[in-house]
Amino acid sequence: MKPFTFLSILVFILWSFAPTHAQIASKDIDALVTDALAKFKVAGAAVAVVQDGKVIHQKGYGVIDINTKKPVNEYTNFAIASNSKAFTTMALSILEEEGKLKWTDKVKDHIPEFKMYNDYVTENFNIQDLLTHRSGMGLGVGDLMFFPDGSDFKIKDVLSAFQYFKPVSAFRTKFDYDNLLYLVAGEVIARASGMSYELFVQKRIITPMQMNHTFAAEDLMKDKSNLAIPHSSESGTIKAIAPFGKQINSAAGGILSNVADLSKWMMMHLNNGTVGEGVKFNLVSSKNHNEMWTLHTILPTSPNPRYNSHFNGYGLGWGLSDVKGNLRVTHTGGLPGMLSIVTMYPDLNLGIVVLTNTENGGAGLFSAVSNTIADSYLELDNFGWTDKLNERMTQERSTGDEVTKKVWEKVESAKNVKVKNADYIGIYEDKWFGKVEVFEKGQQLWFKSYRSPKLNGPMAFYNANSFAIKWEYQDMNCDALAIFALDENGKAQSIKMKGISPNIDFSFDFQDLDLQRVEK
Repeated sequence: MKPFTFLSILVFILWSFAPTHAQIASKDIDALVTDALAKFKVAGAAVAVVQDGKVIHQKGYGVIDINTKKPVNEYTNFAIASNSKAFTTMALSILEEEGKLKWTDKVKDHIPEFKMYNDYVTENFNIQDLLTHRSGMGLGVGDLMFFPDGSDFKIKDVLSAFQYFKPVSAFRTKFDYDNLLYLVAGEVIARASGMSYELFVQKRIITPMQMNHTFAAEDLMKDKSNLAIPHSSESGTIKAIAPFGKQINSAAGGILSNVADLSKWMMMHLNNGTVGEGVKFNLVSSKNHNEMWTLHTILPTSPNPRYNSHFNGYGLGWGLSDVKGNLRVTHTGGLPGMLSIVTMYPDLNLGIVVLTNTENGGAGLFSAVSNTIADSYLELDNFGWTDKLNERMTQERSTGDEVTKKVWEKVESAKNVKVKNADYIGIYEDKWFGKVEVFEKGQQLWFKSYRSPKLNGPMAFYNANSFAIKWEYQDMNCDALAIFALDENGKAQSIKMKGISPNIDFSFDFQDLDLQRVEK
């Protein structure tokens, strides 16, 4: 989630390599991260590197909270967001080996009420389809059910929503990143195991691996004194923002962890599913581990000769590609103020994890740090990732700010346009998102969602039949346009929406709403 989406981060990570130098030393990682914290305006970060079953580097940098100044350490917990997806595919692997499900099982056989956008897809949608972003639905479709946090949607709402989404591609033909289907995967785990997703992951993965400071949901975490607080630097200075609230389930992005425990997680994966260090056992068979690291959905491969990549795609909860002849297994994660990356190179027996607590500079930091560390092990010289990515992000932010600025300048220039508020006031309903209301507050139109209360704010006339909405929620850049369709008498009958900034996080999928007037 974040303006830097999973796909754009992958492009960044793969963007460039140049030829040959020694592996980076811990003191150089310290300098690298310290420099990146300042340049990307990030409050805190933690970094770990493992190789050959040993921890090479493990350390915290900066602060948990810009207000308390408490330092980050290797046990500081961060929300790892979409890096939770690999725990979901691991949980399904365990259940598959216990005979409680098969990868090719139809989802409706486990969840009879599951219904997709047409009968053929519903009948043929299997468990692996939940995990591989090839459903035919668009990028981040339906994420407004949990973005921003604080909505009242439950898993039953998610299960009933897919029938209303319009496909953007043929089933199993195109990659479009999806969060809601991972929530369904979490429900499959709950029904197959007889316990909640969170309890299953905690009991069957986290506890046996002795990941003693990792929690499958925040409400399982009793001591929160070492929990990183999310921050935003959107305004130009770093400020703390509210932690993301309880999710529908944790399968798409609800786990909290730290670099000490994620070092164990990476070493288990690099050991083909076997946990070592005195508690040696197979968490999962090599067969199912290979299944997770097998390409299921193909993505474009970069032609850049400096990393000489031959394939790129998505497995089960992991992005897969090759760099200089070495398999790379990676995933990013993003929630408001919490951005992370886990990257492994099995051929080098190497793993790198970077966790950050600031929106949106964290994406630049984790890319720059993980790429620089990886380059050294790949015997590539220092490409200057921090400065290059900082320059690129600054340019993208500037471009987006310019678009946003022009919208609000147009709003300001149109402030004396007379608007007949009564033509727009009313209740509108989308089949999956529920009801919203356009009402008058003072003499100004306001918008509010009944089910997602943070989507609430004043509407200012923009142009023709469109209005700009400035949400009271400002932790992320997500202000939106509402475009009304009128009847022959000038009365609004429906609303289409879209984000104002081109840098808006894809999880604010306003464009997927079809709001129809239901009450005058």
